[in-house]
Formats: sequence, C-alpha cells, structure tokens
Amino acid sequence: MRRSLTVLLLVVLAACGGGGDAAPPARPATTGSTAEATTVPEPTTTTLGYPVYEAATAEVPVVPVYESPDSPQPSRTFASPNPIYGGGTIRVFLVKENRDDWLNVYLPARPNGSTGWIRKSDVTLTSHSFRMVVQLGARRLQAYDKNDVILDEPIAVGNSATPSTLGTFYTTELIIPVGQPQYGPYAWGLSAYSEVLYDFGGGDGQMGIHGTNDPSSIGRAVSNGCIRLSNDSITRLVDMLPVAGVPVEIRE
Repeated sequence: MRRSLTVLLLVVLAACGGGGDAAPPARPATTGSTAEATTVPEPTTTTLGYPVYEAATAEVPVVPVYESPDSPQPSRTFASPNPIYGGGTIRVFLVKENRDDWLNVYLPARPNGSTGWIRKSDVTLTSHSFRMVVQLGARRLQAYDKNDVILDEPIAVGNSATPSTLGTFYTTELIIPVGQPQYGPYAWGLSAYSEVLYDFGGGDGQMGIHGTNDPSSIGRAVSNGCIRLSNDSITRLVDMLPVAGVPVEIRE
C-alpha cells in the first residue's frame, strides 16, 4: 500500500486550514460534532500482538455510503477521484468493521467522526500497522510502526482562535504542493475538519499535516488548525508511511 496511490501535483492546496496568518471567516460548529470527534478508530485486528488497520481504496467513480447494510438507498456518495484536488486523488476510507460483503468505514466528511457502510465490491482492501499520535500540549508528533516509535518530532499546532480539532482521524491523500511553499514539500489531507473554520483559502476547512517554510513556527501554537512539521521531518515520514489510510490521533 505504501506507494499504491497517486500523489497529486497541485498549484494550490485549497483545503488545509493551516497555511496563513490572516483571520479567516468562521461560523459555529455543527451541533454534536465535538462529541463525535472523540470517536477513536479501533484496529481491524490485534491478533498479531500489534494493531493492524485496513484501508479501502475506491475502485468505482462514485462510492455510495449507506446508513446500514439493510438500507435501500445510500445516504450520501463520495466521488473518486476527489474533485476538490482537481481529480487526482483516489478516495480512501479507514475501515472500522469488516463484515461479509460490507465495510463500516470512517468518512472524510463533517461532522467529525462520521461513519457509514460501503460495499466491499466497490473498493480494494489493504492492511498496515502504522499510526500517528499528535500531542497538542507537548507539541509533538509520534509515528508508530506496530508498537515501535519510528519518528518523534516537534510540531506547530492551531492557535487559540483556530485550534486543531481533537479526535482520531486518518490520512486521506498525500499532496505535493506546487507554488505553495508555506506547506513545505508534502502535505497529508486528514479526515478531520476545523470546528470553527468552514471555508479557508478556497477550501472547506479540512485539516492536514504538512511541512513549512517558516521553521521558527515549529513548537508554537500558530497555525489555523493544521499540524506543521519541519520539512526534513515530513520528508522522512513520507518515506516510511502509506500514502493514505493511516490513523492520526490528536490529543490535548
């Protein structure tokens, strides 16, 4: 899975809320979204002595999502590739439960922590043992393979007006920003969304993990919600992790 997805070259990284210093528009969070943000994805299996996660990569142009396997009609759909990135990133879902012909998956959508059921025939399944933990108070990110820490680095996090959203989410796509040095050499989109920003830089308040052209910001609470790593750190992380489908827990 590590290099099974397309990495998109972008002129503009429009969806991440962590690239600038100006105060962007805001509106109240959706009712109930804060509670749902605390939902933590469980590993698909732990029988090997370490957590193993499954990621579902879309094989159809539109993935229908159902409230339950018995629902007669889908409650929502997700286009693949993701149109917000110019049609270059294939949809990926993190699996919560694998049941017969169906998958209960975490959705890259508001409200934070949303889940739904998709048909197994609409996706390809891959498994891995990677995860990331973001500690906002300590301003550090740890990446794990199985039970081993493979990276432990300082980060920049959201400021008091535009905080990083708490909860456990997953990486949705890997992007190479072009002409956007504030995001560094790489940016991961997350299934997390800001609880205060609903539009930013042409995007919809999606959070991300990315590099930076301002290394002095590392270790500080200065972003609009995204997690910033040094360019060296995110480059090393990209060399180790799958392109998408990695759980990311964001803690106080």
